[in-house]
Amino acid sequence: MDTMMKKAIFTLAIGDENPMYRAALLSFEQYAKKVGADLIVSKEFHYPITIKDPQHTASPAWTEKLYIKELLKQYDRVLYVDADIIIQPDAENIFDVYDDVNTVYLFNEGEHLERQNVIDKITSIMGPLDNWPAVNNRPVYYNLGCMLISKQSRLFDIAKLEDLQLLCNHIKYYEQTYVNYLLHRDGLAHQSISPKFNRMDFMGPKNYRDASFIHYAGRGYSNSSLKREVRFVNDFCELFKGHIDDQVLADIKQSGWDLFINKVQQRYKLPKPIINAIAKRFVTI
Repeated sequence: MDTMMKKAIFTLAIGDENPMYRAALLSFEQYAKKVGADLIVSKEFHYPITIKDPQHTASPAWTEKLYIKELLKQYDRVLYVDADIIIQPDAENIFDVYDDVNTVYLFNEGEHLERQNVIDKITSIMGPLDNWPAVNNRPVYYNLGCMLISKQSRLFDIAKLEDLQLLCNHIKYYEQTYVNYLLHRDGLAHQSISPKFNRMDFMGPKNYRDASFIHYAGRGYSNSSLKREVRFVNDFCELFKGHIDDQVLADIKQSGWDLFINKVQQRYKLPKPIINAIAKRFVTI
């Protein structure tokens, strides 16, 4: 890999700040220094979209990934990571592991999860494709939580906000499914990365903290989505002990617990002291 290449790590942190985002960004900052990249954090909307009565969960923030087009005017390579990912202190350098600048690198979750329905839906809206690839008789469908792309790829020159507007109220994971569609429709070079660079909990909990990039999508290695942030910050604090100031870690851990208690209180409408006492005694992450 040419060390003169300009590299960026890009993520979204739009909306209310929470301890999970704070922890994730600290891990990204350390990784960016390690691999010689700039960290770019988008905290505001640049690509407005109207979401109204969506058939599936949909966020207007997801269009912000279109900003990668602008970043590729300034940088040779861009690593996009979701803000519910922890990058380990000893994570491998993904820029070195995947060094073909013509290829878009993502993790093929379609090898593990059924995604034919969402593929059928987008092709019914955007047009059929005859060349959708498959691995082990399952359609290739990439997770967009971690993506490495270089300026040689035309992906974000092709992507259009108006297409996302057309899809956002009808398609599950609308921007992720759209990226998959464009890769295959336009014959762009793509390759699946190792799950250690996008480790998700559908693979099971065994040794998940050994991965370079730990992705806490869904329930995030807990038994309830309510506990996702607590699991995240607890793992972060254990993994980064000795790498980040102890007081900073203690503050993040307490903030994660406070967020959990607030979410439980909103759901069950019990006084916070009672919830806190019960949770400390009985809650397992």
